[in-house]
Amino acid sequence: MGGLEDDEPASKRVKFASGGLRDLSNGSFLSPIAGSSGDLMARPLPSEGDGGVIGSKGVIKKVEFVRIIAKALYSLGYKKSGAHLEEESGIPLHSSVVNLFMQQILDGKWDESMATLHNIGLSDDSIVKSASFLILEKKFFELLDGEKVMDALKTLRTEIAPLNINNDRVHELSSCIVFPRPYSLVGSCNEDILREKSRPRLLEELQSLLPPTVMVPERRLEHIVEQALSLQRDACMFHNSMDKDMSLYSDHHCGRDQIPSRTLQILQAHTDEVWFLQFSHNGKYLASSSNDRSAIIWEVDVDGGVFLKHRLSGHQKPVSAVSWSPDDRQLLTCGVEEAVRRWDVASGECLCVYEKPGLGLVSCGWFPDGKSIFSGVSDKSICMWELEGQEQECWKGQRTLKISDLEITSDGKQILSICRETAILLLDREVKVERLIEEDQTITSFALSCDNRFLLVNLLNQEIHLWSIDGDTKLISKYKGHSRSRFIIRSCFGGLEQAFVASGSEDSQVYIWHKGSGELIEALPGHSGAVNSVSWNPGNPHMLASASDDRTIRIWGLNDLHIKRKDPHSNGVHYCNGGT
Repeated sequence: MGGLEDDEPASKRVKFASGGLRDLSNGSFLSPIAGSSGDLMARPLPSEGDGGVIGSKGVIKKVEFVRIIAKALYSLGYKKSGAHLEEESGIPLHSSVVNLFMQQILDGKWDESMATLHNIGLSDDSIVKSASFLILEKKFFELLDGEKVMDALKTLRTEIAPLNINNDRVHELSSCIVFPRPYSLVGSCNEDILREKSRPRLLEELQSLLPPTVMVPERRLEHIVEQALSLQRDACMFHNSMDKDMSLYSDHHCGRDQIPSRTLQILQAHTDEVWFLQFSHNGKYLASSSNDRSAIIWEVDVDGGVFLKHRLSGHQKPVSAVSWSPDDRQLLTCGVEEAVRRWDVASGECLCVYEKPGLGLVSCGWFPDGKSIFSGVSDKSICMWELEGQEQECWKGQRTLKISDLEITSDGKQILSICRETAILLLDREVKVERLIEEDQTITSFALSCDNRFLLVNLLNQEIHLWSIDGDTKLISKYKGHSRSRFIIRSCFGGLEQAFVASGSEDSQVYIWHKGSGELIEALPGHSGAVNSVSWNPGNPHMLASASDDRTIRIWGLNDLHIKRKDPHSNGVHYCNGGT
């Protein structure tokens, strides 16, 4: 089968590489208020330490708990229930002075609200200034709306400017005096920046600015519950189902049955080793390439069955890689140091052949706009092509190895390639900045996550490394257990939110790890030869495909999954009952 030391150019073999009371727009409700702000200062909220704690752990303060529940009730529109909770518990959602402040904001009593703000008892002067700025800005705009330009100018000069904060904003407000409504005049107030806020919206901004002990944040209970569910989900080793399946009635725990571990189909249409395979972005197709010099487009039907759609012939050498267009309507195939071909998925017709005289192409990929493709070249350059075959740009130098994976980020800015045996190049096309991921061992292949934040790097020493490339590059996890001694073995991200890592192996098994913990979850037997490539269906977290030297592709699914079977011998497809 060839080894790393071989000189032959086979990609797989070298393949190692409202009234007194006012409703808020958000559903909050103001309790009845009376008296001056001075009177209200004598009736503060209960101390956060009052009322003791609840819960078996003794960490939940009762006052905070009740206030958050009351806030949730008001936000859900259950105003009577919220008010009843406040009355029965004796724990008000807000102090009387805060209730007065909120009502004054809704009533547009700007001077009174400024006085009340200072009576709330905020210790942080910067918060008082920022809140004052928001209130006075609203006052300024309402004066302009009432055509009281001189009063607005006075507010700007004597109240807003002396705060000595947000000077850029002050200048923008000044331009609104020079260019009154509409505020969208060129060179003056930008409507998108300065458009007037409603009073309830202002109150929401003040609420986010003031300490939570003063005004409970909107949707705080929802946030706490979502956070708890997220923590349970992240701690669940086998979580691979939609979050809508999670319940508040019990702690979340998935079983191993959420991981695709049963062979549902064996695809037998290739006549030689299958080196590479990849699901389309929408998960409706699967493409495979083989040492038999062909590629195959498979179609995934609505029942989860996989059937041969087109056999793509025309390459003179083994086909080392495939790449789906962003819209999944076209497919690139790359022969080993040969040519790249572009195919129409619907018809199976070859649309274009990309070649460089005297040189071979070794990898292929699409730019995110679908209007250009790129390819690694045997002279270690990377070339960019128009769809019709015109070469647009070429990056010379040691950009890629003879046999190299090649990726581009979804924004089209960075090209990733193996530039030397132990390093991956991250080339920024716009600013011409290069970054490197450097390993101690020889790199055989890599895979980029869908969100462009992570990179899986397969190494010669039978390890797979997970790198963060979002900002500074950082090694964050290692995966071990699979076998790789001679050939290129490829891995992939997959599952719900790409929470898992899968890899082929020379011991004929498919390996699956939990991405976050690095723990090995499954080792799936079934193939009778080295497993060269794996691909997880982006549209179905319960479908995994593997390609092997045994000339077959296996489709893996859940143990309890059943698909409707057509002719069991058509299109080179063999159905399995779960056995291996």
